[in-house]
Amino acid sequence: MAAFLLRVAQDGSGDYRTVQEAIDAVPLCNTRRTLIRVSPGIYRQPVYVPKTKNLITLAGLAPELTVLTWNNTATKIEHHQASRVIGTGTFGCGTTIVEGEDFIAENITFENSSPEGSGQAVAIRVTADRCAFYNCRFLGWQDTLYLHYGKQYLKDCYVEGSVDFIFGNSTALLEHCHIHCKGAGFITAQSRKSSQETTGYVFLRCVITGNGGTSYAYLGRPWGPFGRVVFAYTFMDGCIRHVGWNNWSKTENERSACFYEYRCFGPGSCPSKRVTWARELLDEEAVQFLQHGFIDPDSERPWLAQRMALRIPYSA
Repeated sequence: MAAFLLRVAQDGSGDYRTVQEAIDAVPLCNTRRTLIRVSPGIYRQPVYVPKTKNLITLAGLAPELTVLTWNNTATKIEHHQASRVIGTGTFGCGTTIVEGEDFIAENITFENSSPEGSGQAVAIRVTADRCAFYNCRFLGWQDTLYLHYGKQYLKDCYVEGSVDFIFGNSTALLEHCHIHCKGAGFITAQSRKSSQETTGYVFLRCVITGNGGTSYAYLGRPWGPFGRVVFAYTFMDGCIRHVGWNNWSKTENERSACFYEYRCFGPGSCPSKRVTWARELLDEEAVQFLQHGFIDPDSERPWLAQRMALRIPYSA
């Protein structure tokens, strides 16, 4: 079945002038993929994809040309009747909030433009299953990318920030992504709460860069006591502290957190100097994290294969 097509352009040449207007036009409980083509421009408005609207694809020409931005923070209350978003607290302050399942974004920048020191300022919160992002950028400082719940796949994306800038309790695979540490802090804050949960973040064949300084960023700290993060085949530049990981000032987290590395390299990769409670995976242990099966274990109806087949480029 062909996708339903909507066009967004600020100059009025499309069906709608804002992304939110296009999302609002998607039928409730839709069962057909809706492609929203977003023309180049800087769209200054919070965006909300509700639970009642699944199967939405946002497609731009290039992430540098198509930017969704807003400057809300966890401590600032914003009322936007048009988008029905009331931003308060970390959970509600995202520039973009995705709660509709099977969401895809391609060639889009998601930005929280709040300046450094503003505290928690989310660029996007994803509370939805089976979501994928291709060649997208996520810009901010603290709490940039909130992968809160569900399963997500990110490929060829750019994520920047300083403190806990990839965080939450989803099951996420970030493949061939560029992670940029803008300031002192922590890349991840994964919040798995028990050993029975299958959640966690895997960074596969990624690149970590910094601002030119050395030894100022941690790979992560456990927001939940069983936080689980894996970096595999990833380049780490000198911005990464030799100890690698932080226990969030709780010694008890060292007994439960699952922080792993596998065949990483670069000046920030220092297995012999890492904290003793994080470790290098053995080959047989790493296998489960090196394939799409980590986020897509259903061999009979693989959602990731379906999502990749349903990607519709802007030029289609």
